[in-house]
This record gives sequence, structure tokens and C-alpha cells, in this order.
Amino acid sequence: MNKPHPSRGLAFALAALPLAVQAQTDAANSDDASETLNPLVVTAALAPRTADESLASVTVIDEEQLRRQDPTAITEVLRARPGVDVTTNGGFGKNTGIYLRGTGSQSTPLMIDGIRLRSATAGTPSWEFLEPRLFDRVEIVRGPRGSLYGADAVGGVVQLFTPQGEGEPTPRITIGGGSFDTRRASASLSGSEGGTRYYVAASRLESDGYEIVDGEGDKGYDNTTGLMRLSHTFAGGAELGVLALRARGNTEFDSFGTPSDTDYAQQVAGVYGELPITETWRSRLTLSEARDERETHGGTGESVFDTRTRTARWENTLVLGRHELVAGAEYARDDVDSTVDYAEDRRDNAAVFTQALLDFSPLTVQASLRHDDNEAFGEETTGSLALGVALDDIHTLRASYGTAFRAPTFNELYYPDFSNADLDPETSESYELGIRGQLGRGFWDLAVYRTEVDDLIVNIDTDGDGYLDTPENVERARIRGVELATGADVENWTLRAALTYTDPENRETGKRLQHRASRSLRFDADRALGDWSLGGSVIAQGERYDDADNAERLGGFATLDLRAGWDFAPGWSTRLTLENLLDKQYQTVNGYNSAGRAAFVSVSFGGR
Repeated sequence: MNKPHPSRGLAFALAALPLAVQAQTDAANSDDASETLNPLVVTAALAPRTADESLASVTVIDEEQLRRQDPTAITEVLRARPGVDVTTNGGFGKNTGIYLRGTGSQSTPLMIDGIRLRSATAGTPSWEFLEPRLFDRVEIVRGPRGSLYGADAVGGVVQLFTPQGEGEPTPRITIGGGSFDTRRASASLSGSEGGTRYYVAASRLESDGYEIVDGEGDKGYDNTTGLMRLSHTFAGGAELGVLALRARGNTEFDSFGTPSDTDYAQQVAGVYGELPITETWRSRLTLSEARDERETHGGTGESVFDTRTRTARWENTLVLGRHELVAGAEYARDDVDSTVDYAEDRRDNAAVFTQALLDFSPLTVQASLRHDDNEAFGEETTGSLALGVALDDIHTLRASYGTAFRAPTFNELYYPDFSNADLDPETSESYELGIRGQLGRGFWDLAVYRTEVDDLIVNIDTDGDGYLDTPENVERARIRGVELATGADVENWTLRAALTYTDPENRETGKRLQHRASRSLRFDADRALGDWSLGGSVIAQGERYDDADNAERLGGFATLDLRAGWDFAPGWSTRLTLENLLDKQYQTVNGYNSAGRAAFVSVSFGGR
């Protein structure tokens, strides 16, 4: 007799999870439950909307969840969330890729408090250098957002938020460490006085690492990060604010069997001013700069890749009763300073955009349009339309259509002996149908989507030597998938679960797009027990292929993490996390081992 597949049984359990809270209907109007299970989202529509009002597939990881998990890397927070796939060349500061809804790692913009951070040469953010303890909120928006954020928002957008500061001056100090001779420390001070809010923080992480590639020794990593956020609201309602974040350190790796290391720095700096022009019209101007800098030693020699993006964004919001209009313009300039002689080392992009948020309850409509003019690859126009219907007090049905594009990177256009100056941008069309339910202290969200990508940029082997040496456009790719997210707050239990199926296919070859897992599951359970908290996470992912021909198959895996917290004295707490408790050996990139069993402990004093 055939045994039932464990993932199928768990899938049914996940789908039925909200039913476990039906007896909790007396808490249906709880403000705390509403904020946790139907949170406000900013990224999806450039304006605060609850998850069901956003008409998008969204995941919000709040401060409480981040504090419970106490992650050492931001990838631990994102892994196996609905529609999210993560690949790493080993842990602790090694190259990381985020694949959102099966799109490429260059197709998911990273925003920090509204400022975009990425490498203009590689086209991807340096996810591996972000210190998760300095953020208090993560928003993951799935589906195209090119009409709001411009190039590369094909699979969606991830935005990290820093604390604003509120109330009396509140210090917090945390120290800890654990496996692989890892040491961590962080300190912060936050608060508000009158109309001024402030948050300043610093962190330090050092780790000897582990043997990422068999036989090549442990590879260490260190990171020092500083953060400052300051804002002031004037009597007339005008607001002025500044953000500055800088991380720097060193990461070790092997390049063609030779020990190598990279000194890195990444920085985000911005200033904004927001002014109420009238009672219904607010105008906001943001000036920002993002830097990604790397100096590598060893391997094939010394190299420097420094990129800088300067952006000016002007955004206007007009409120007309229950309707809202947004219109604005954006100008960005990328600059590259490198030991590599690029054919071009700068490019400008100018854009205008508009959005309408219309409320004809129970019908809501969101429509947006953006036009980009880039000196490197020409003009692109993107748009989206989303419709939502409140079927009753519990269910909201949504349908959407959106277009997006991915801009070729500096490496793809200009890198000597590799680039292709004739590349066109990737363009995409996406369709989505979803339904969200909210019952008492439970929620569920089911989405079905399909994305068609034209002029997909892939690297090919032009001379038959086994190396991918030239980027080219291929005709098209098709990605389709299903996502189920569900959760419940039952008495002292906090339960969250996600189940994802993705079918990313190169339509020219019929092969699955490389590096993407087709199935993933995540289940988080936490319980409060007075001064104690206990919890755990199960993450399971199916197989993936490391090459375009699907010849190099990497097997699926499942991991178990456990965690415990104890508030042992007023203002004092300690946390213990056990990662990959069953010591599962697996790879998400061929040849690069993931960490085995690991334990970390920390002690904290003070508030946030």
C-alpha cells in the first residue's frame, strides 16, 4: 500500500489551520489580532493599506516575529516565505540570490525605508551583508510592481523598515554568540521628544565560518553596521527626516581553488521633506544615495567594483473622499568605478508615474502607469490594474494584471569579453487571482498566478568550452504557480504556515529555469508561557537544477529549527536558537555546503 506523502498531509493541515480558530469568534474585533493578522502594508500601493485592501499577495514579518527568531542573516527571515526561494554560496556573508515567484535574482528590488539598494554591475542587492537586528519590519510584496518602482520589479519587491523611535529614551544592548566561533553584539537608543523621533544603533558580528567547499577550510566573515534615523514633524504638519546606514567588513571564500577575500561596504543615505499643500494634497521629495563597494584579493587577482546610485523622487498624494491619487517623477543616475574597463561607466534614468486608488465599496480599483526613459536601453512603459471585491465580512476576492521589465546590468552590457551591448530589457506580463479570508484570530490567503517573460536574459556557452561567457536574449519564459499562506493566534499560540508551488520554464527548451525549487513549505509555531516562550520552524524545499540543461540536480531537503526565550529579570532577557537541529546536509548552489547543526545564545537588556 502506498504511504501518503508527508507534504500532502501537511498541505491539507495548512489549508485547514484557520478553522481551528472558529471557536475564537469572540475575539473577532480584537485590535491586536487585526494588527497581527491583517497588518498595514506600505510597499504594495505606496500608501498604507491593510493586507486585504492592498489587493496584492503580501507577507509582513513584524518586530515580534524578528525578535523571536533572532536571525543571524536576513535570508533566514525570507527563506520559504510564500513565493520566496533563497540560494546561497554558503552561509555567513557569502553570495546570496533571492528568487521571487520564480523570477531571476536580479528581478527583486530591495528597498530600505523607500531607498533602493543594489549593485549596478551585478544587478542584485547584497542581501548577505544586512544585519537583521537593525530592522523592525519586513514587507514582501509578490507580483509585478514595475509601474511603481521601475526596472527589475518583475517578481515583486522586498522592503526593510528601520525603527522610528517613540516615547521615553530607550536603550537596548544585546550580546551573544555560538557555533563556528560566532560573536555578536548590538546597541541602540530610540525615543521621541515633542515632534522629534530618533533611532541610532550599531552592531558587530564576527564568525570563523565553516567549510563551505569540501577540503578548502573554514571561511570567515565579519560585519560592522551603523544606523541613524531622525525625523521631526512641525506644527503645521510638515515633516523632515534623514536616514543613514553603513555596513562594512570582510568575507572569505575560494576562487578557482585559491583562498580569496572581499572587503565590502554598502551604504544608504537619504533625506526627505513632506509638506501638506492643502488639506487633501501632500507632497514629498526624497533625495538619496546608495553605494555597493567591493575590493577583492586573491583568486584571479585584485579587483574593485564600486557602484553608486543617486536618486531624486517627487511624490504627490491627493485624497478625494474615499479615493486617492498619486503622481510623481523620479530621476536616478548609476555610476561605476572599477578596475575593469567598462565601455560605459554611468547611465541616467528618468521616469514619471501615476496611480489611482479608488474605493467603490464593496468594489475597489487600483490602476497605475509609469514611463521610464533610460539612456542605455531606451524607453519602457509599465502598468497594472487590480480589482477587489469584498464578498462578505470575511472574504476578499482580487484579480490583477501587471507588466514589468528588467534592465540589463552593467556587466551584461559592458563587461569586457563577456557583455552584449545589443541586449534588450526583459519584459513581462503577469496575471493573478487570489482570495483572502479573515475570521476572528485566523487568516488564509490563496493566490494563483501566471507570468510570461519575453527577451529573457540568459548566459550561454558560445565557444563550447563549458563556460557561460555571453548573455543573450531568448524568446520567452513562462512561470506559473500557487501560493497558500495561513495563520492563527490561538490563546498563547502563534501559528504561521506557507505552501508554494512554482513552475518556471524556459519555453524555448522546455527546461526548468535554473536555481529555482518548484515546491516549498514553511511552518512556524510559537507559544508564550509566562516569562518563557518556545517555538520552532520547519522548512522543506523540493529539488532544483543548477544548470540551464537540467543536468545538475540538487536534491530537496527539510530542516528543523527550535528557539526559546526567557525574560529572567525586569528589562533582561535571553534567547537560545538551535538551527538545522537534525544536521541536514544540503546545497542550494552546486558545490557550496550549507551550515550543519548550529546553536546561538544571546542576552539583552532594555527595550527595543
